[in-house]
Amino acid sequence: MKQFFLTVLGVFTGLILFVVVIPMVLLTVAIAGASSKPETPASAVLELDLREGISDQPSTNPFAAFGGSSLSVLQVVDGLAQAEKDNNVKAVLIRLPEAGMTPATADELRQAIRRFRASGKPVIAHSQGFAPAGAVMSTYMVGASASELWMQNTAGFQATGFSAESLFLGRAFDKYGVRADFEQRYEYKNAVNEYTQSDYTPAHREAMTAWMTSLYDSALANAAQDRKTTPAALKTVIEAGPYSAEQALSNKLIDKIGQVEEAEAEIKRRAGKGAEIVEFGQYVSEKGERTGSGKNAIAIVGGEGAIVTGRGDGGSFGGGSSIHSDDTAGAIYDAIEDKAVKAIVFRVSSPGGSPEASEQILAAVRAAKAAGKPVVVSMGAYAASGGYWVSSEADWIVAQPSTLTGSIGVFGGKFVVADALGRFGVDMRDLTVGGQYADAFSSTQSFTPQQRAAFAGSMDRIYDDFITRVATGRKLEPARVREIAKGRVWTGAQALPLGLVDQLGGLTEAVAKAKALAKIPAGESVRFKHFPKSKSPWEALSEMFGVQSEAAQALVMLGGVMADPQAQALMQRVEGERMRSEGAVVLADQPMF
Repeated sequence: MKQFFLTVLGVFTGLILFVVVIPMVLLTVAIAGASSKPETPASAVLELDLREGISDQPSTNPFAAFGGSSLSVLQVVDGLAQAEKDNNVKAVLIRLPEAGMTPATADELRQAIRRFRASGKPVIAHSQGFAPAGAVMSTYMVGASASELWMQNTAGFQATGFSAESLFLGRAFDKYGVRADFEQRYEYKNAVNEYTQSDYTPAHREAMTAWMTSLYDSALANAAQDRKTTPAALKTVIEAGPYSAEQALSNKLIDKIGQVEEAEAEIKRRAGKGAEIVEFGQYVSEKGERTGSGKNAIAIVGGEGAIVTGRGDGGSFGGGSSIHSDDTAGAIYDAIEDKAVKAIVFRVSSPGGSPEASEQILAAVRAAKAAGKPVVVSMGAYAASGGYWVSSEADWIVAQPSTLTGSIGVFGGKFVVADALGRFGVDMRDLTVGGQYADAFSSTQSFTPQQRAAFAGSMDRIYDDFITRVATGRKLEPARVREIAKGRVWTGAQALPLGLVDQLGGLTEAVAKAKALAKIPAGESVRFKHFPKSKSPWEALSEMFGVQSEAAQALVMLGGVMADPQAQALMQRVEGERMRSEGAVVLADQPMF
């Protein structure tokens, strides 16, 4: 009877997919085809709207559009590089978010904007205010890189520093009888602290203050350079705020006050008669990825999100991204087999995850090097913990000054909730067959001394393995690695003098280094090959039939609620907790910017 109902459910789900989903996809494609223009207007102004958020890399999910997917950093970098040489593109208008943005993302956007401006084309950035939220100085830094920075008349300039909040559950757990039974290696591996403490530990405060200061100083220095002042002078003015739009103008923090419609009119005037506004996403879609030219190719292998074992199904509508070890390792091996590929740029934007998955990917990096194909890692927003593990043995590592990296450490454990549930009349009991470690992760009781010794030993082994890989890859003494490890997060600017990265910059600098390592002359053109290849919606749909859980998930996630930033942040946190419970023990904190 159960199988009968499952079969009926499968047939019903299939009918829904054919009757609802496929027509929706066809309609979307038809509308897009009818509304898109085959060519960029003769006088175009690209409008880059950053208010909806921005990922690091283009989604490989064929249904990403249904989840409200936005542009990625790499698409913006690629699009601006093409627009720089496109005679039809005359200027760019940027819509800035009011709150903070990921600092390393801001670094890469700033660099791309400056390269575009170097072609002689103007850029106007427009802000509807700078709110005192997160790394808002990074948002201001992007605005400062434009030819002119405008602000709405009623907006406030409240970018006066950098703040971050941490949630501690230690007292609540004590009050309600929950025991967080964890091991961490070592004192800077702060993910455990939110469960065990009620305030920052000295190590937690030290590390967090250090990287926040690094991010703040870097944003100030870059903004000061672009505003043609000194970091000290800009810092004095910034920290004396907040300001009204008029006060911000008088303090030379912005260039002009006006509505966005006025900014659009001005940038169109500069672009020339008949200028039209073109959405940046539309331009990128029409132009496609840069393919380059020449007999030699550079492989761009992408990986964004938490690192997990297995393959990605590519079948959910929207949702976050993960680095699946089979897919990413397979992409590197595909690049190895491609005879045209002379070097690999591995773009990593990850807070880490599973040590087993990380090691599988690192083994593919080793294989590439053994095959004579240099590997250059380009670090995105995060390349910490497992994200650093997969990067550690590359030939060269390029990071943004504001990339969060390092976190060479490990943690793990469990929550004992039997007492807490007992207060509500819910009784948990445990039955075990087998060895004494079989119930080590039971939620009914704390580790026994023997179990803790065994578990602590596994944490030590993972930590030692991590140290060994970093020492080998970075050509550092293990003792030195242990000094700078301990789970501590560093910014790219801090990591450079420590030897954890080799160069500051973004994808452009990583590609240049890959060419040099492959002994391709600097002036010679190369082709770009992107791995892994994303599936088409049709391929993904065909794989979904007969798998009831995936089909149901696809239908549920069609709702626009998944596009809401707060919902995505919550899902990211839930996903992190799920991963931790399943053994993601080389996972770093992810600050919300």
